[in-house]
Amino acid sequence: MDQLTGERVVSDGRVLFLSHKNLYEQEAWRGPCLELEAILTEVDAVDIIAPRQGKWYHHRKRNAQRIGKYTPIGLNPGVEQVSLKKDYSLFFTVCEKPSELLELNAVKGWREHSKVAICWITEFYEHNIPHYNSVMKTLTQFDSVLFTTARIHAFKSLLGDRVMHLPYGVDAIKFCPYPQRPTRFIDVLSIGGRAHATHKALLRMAKDDGILYLYDSQKDLAVYDVEEHRLQLSNLAKRSRYFIVNPGSIDEPEKIGGQQEFGPRYFEGLAAGAILLGDQPRNNEEFDRIFSWPDAVIHVPYGSENIREVILDLDKNFIRQERIRKQNISESLSKHDWVHRWESVLKLTGLQPLQKLQERKQRLADMLQGLRADCLGAGVQVG
Repeated sequence: MDQLTGERVVSDGRVLFLSHKNLYEQEAWRGPCLELEAILTEVDAVDIIAPRQGKWYHHRKRNAQRIGKYTPIGLNPGVEQVSLKKDYSLFFTVCEKPSELLELNAVKGWREHSKVAICWITEFYEHNIPHYNSVMKTLTQFDSVLFTTARIHAFKSLLGDRVMHLPYGVDAIKFCPYPQRPTRFIDVLSIGGRAHATHKALLRMAKDDGILYLYDSQKDLAVYDVEEHRLQLSNLAKRSRYFIVNPGSIDEPEKIGGQQEFGPRYFEGLAAGAILLGDQPRNNEEFDRIFSWPDAVIHVPYGSENIREVILDLDKNFIRQERIRKQNISESLSKHDWVHRWESVLKLTGLQPLQKLQERKQRLADMLQGLRADCLGAGVQVG
């Protein structure tokens, strides 16, 4: 794997990955995609282009976004230019905001040097389409456009069959509590946004019942280091009994335009073997398909004050708790590691998985086998 900026050098990479990590501030919500990037370099032959901000970056970015809103013209948003001197089997990029697609204009000949091009967009809502004229034009250059959002009918009507849904994943190995089996001394873990009434109910439990309720006490998303923050999240999650989840940006209806989507929190709690408490997206067929087993999410409506009763009821049934935890970990190891998502991408290209990918899958399979043996010994049955 080569990490590249500016003029490239020849390497043995078959995949060219455009990373945005050098352009943006260190914020916690960027953790999942940086995690994916790290695993891609582990399981495939990947060259990474990670350009940096050029002169007048913020000014040029504002202008590029303004022009791109009303016209199909895509301008370089002040990013240093990159020249390619090698052809690739696959060009791949993950854009966490649609405006990040403007950065493609800094990579000369990216389409001509790529046999197949795939873009994965993690947060682009249908009602925002009119604000991204140039972005929608750029997306027509890709062979496949993947969305973590499940509601993509409007995108399909504009871009055709190249549009598909691909959900978030997780580093299932890093988040898995096996074989170390740390003590779950955190009673409830809540990361990021929360419902006020539910939060107050949990605070009362912390005061009156003495539970350890761990939650964000500041709104600032900045962190010292995203990868370090990600490691800390994994260590906290696998030491937590209950993990709060809710549809993405559920408290910002103007942002999501009425859509109810599911983000990385569900997969993080799942992989850690915590019991997921919270709401789930309504009218979301992809969520229902993925989280199809009993007790995948213990329903606590968003804004409910009833969470204490739910927890006390679950605490009465140790066998049920263990079944939920083991099932969650099993689903994660077998279906939701980032390597499973990369397999889905490779199938779209016709590229064969490399031996390094098979090795990671074998490690996941070995962990799953150990988990199932442990379940049999404890008399707990999982799928």
